[in-house]
Amino acid sequence: MTTEAAATAGAVVVDERAELEATLVELEGRPQSQFRAVAGPAATVERRATDLGDEALAMRARLLRATALVREGKSEQGGRWAHQVLDWSQQHDNPFLLSRAHRVLSIFYRQIGDLSEGLAHAVHCFANLTDDEPDTIRARHLMTLAVALDESGSIEEGDRRFREALALATAEGDLELTLNILNNMAYTAFENDNEPGALDLVEHMRAVQLRAGRDFGALELDTIARIEMMGGRYADVEQTLGFLVDGQSTVESHEGDASAVCLLTLAEARRLDRRYTAAQEALDASVRLAEDRGLDRVRAQAREEQAALYAATGRFHEAYEEHKAFYAAATALHSTQREAQARALQAVFEATEARRASEHFREMAHRDALTGLYNRRYVNERLPALLGEAVARRTPVSVAILDLDHFKRVNDTLSHSTGDTVLQEIAQLLLEAASGPMIAARMGGEEFLLVMPGLGIEEATERCERLRLRIRAHAWEPVTGALTVTTSIGVTTAPEGRATPSTLLSLADRNLYVAKREGRDRVIADL
Repeated sequence: MTTEAAATAGAVVVDERAELEATLVELEGRPQSQFRAVAGPAATVERRATDLGDEALAMRARLLRATALVREGKSEQGGRWAHQVLDWSQQHDNPFLLSRAHRVLSIFYRQIGDLSEGLAHAVHCFANLTDDEPDTIRARHLMTLAVALDESGSIEEGDRRFREALALATAEGDLELTLNILNNMAYTAFENDNEPGALDLVEHMRAVQLRAGRDFGALELDTIARIEMMGGRYADVEQTLGFLVDGQSTVESHEGDASAVCLLTLAEARRLDRRYTAAQEALDASVRLAEDRGLDRVRAQAREEQAALYAATGRFHEAYEEHKAFYAAATALHSTQREAQARALQAVFEATEARRASEHFREMAHRDALTGLYNRRYVNERLPALLGEAVARRTPVSVAILDLDHFKRVNDTLSHSTGDTVLQEIAQLLLEAASGPMIAARMGGEEFLLVMPGLGIEEATERCERLRLRIRAHAWEPVTGALTVTTSIGVTTAPEGRATPSTLLSLADRNLYVAKREGRDRVIADL
């Protein structure tokens, strides 16, 4: 190939990559309600990016496909792909994909009932966002965190995150995202039996809907109707959902079962309003939709509502039989869901097994060969994430830099082998002091680091003082003879995690310098 031909071929590749990147930006920016329309174009981009050898673009496309699968409830494949993208982003230090993969996995784990893991990924999805992310993305991630917090029982913290997300989406003028956040907030208020708060949020939703110039979707309508039912406003429910019964509705239903669920809500409202014939009409419409679309969960719920309707009209034998049918259907559904959850987790575990070898070597790369402590590389990778988590949780992070006093005398007077033994015993003392989420690392030479998530300056200083005394009192005679081993320590804290890693380490190093200047064998902390 001539030089001119090679240059032309290279330009073609560059142009194709730019085209694929532009396509991905457009797909990633689409409203969440359009997730089904994203999967096909994303598959095409992944194939073309793979042919070009561009792993980053291929992984971005794969994550879009995983998102669509998870949102459709196809957790097995979606969870596997999301974990693959998470692993790749960790290995290649790609925060863009890292934060987004954590978000998809938060949804995945909440779907299969693991709320604790869902919350952990939600925290990481927000903590790993970079400062240059658009506010719309930050709002989406905050909403994911808010939902996970609320489902895990942290209602007040979840509400705070919801409001932060709402403020960002409102400021950006993203009306669909604003409605999505408001709908989540309103349904949360409904679940927490907060009727005044829920009603205020519904009014807010209506105001945004008017500005957006579109009709409410099925999920939004169901939320509104549920809140109207809280106060027995059955006429309002009729106005919100009654038009669905004729089967001619064109209301958007981004979730497959949303319209059938709306009809169930309408049936319940009509029953409570003692309009039994109309309630049966809405229930029959819901059942037809559930059977047409294979919605087993809705069909089981319809049996429960049918039993309640029979009981309300005095048909107690039929109510009893229908309740037995509901119980059998619910039991079978629960078994099927458990099997699906097990398959999804198995798919994730199989992917985990496949990467264990690479993880082993990555772990080795994060360890200091002499002491077994984490090394500077690990600290550089982990500290930013810890600070991000602290910002999300509004908790402090403290760090301490330790430097052995006059360590050169050990190497010069005794031997480098003795010096290595001293460093290994110091490492053991550090590990004993590093409880819970604390991290002990060797930064190089005789300098060590303690990272203390969740500890404020007073507790961190107290722990370091105990460690200093423990090092001085250690039985060094068998190793160093008459030479004593002491350490100087500099401690600093980032309240609520609000500091960069470099700033935090610089402040700790400054305090360490003061400790040495003032005579060594002491702890100096922020004033």
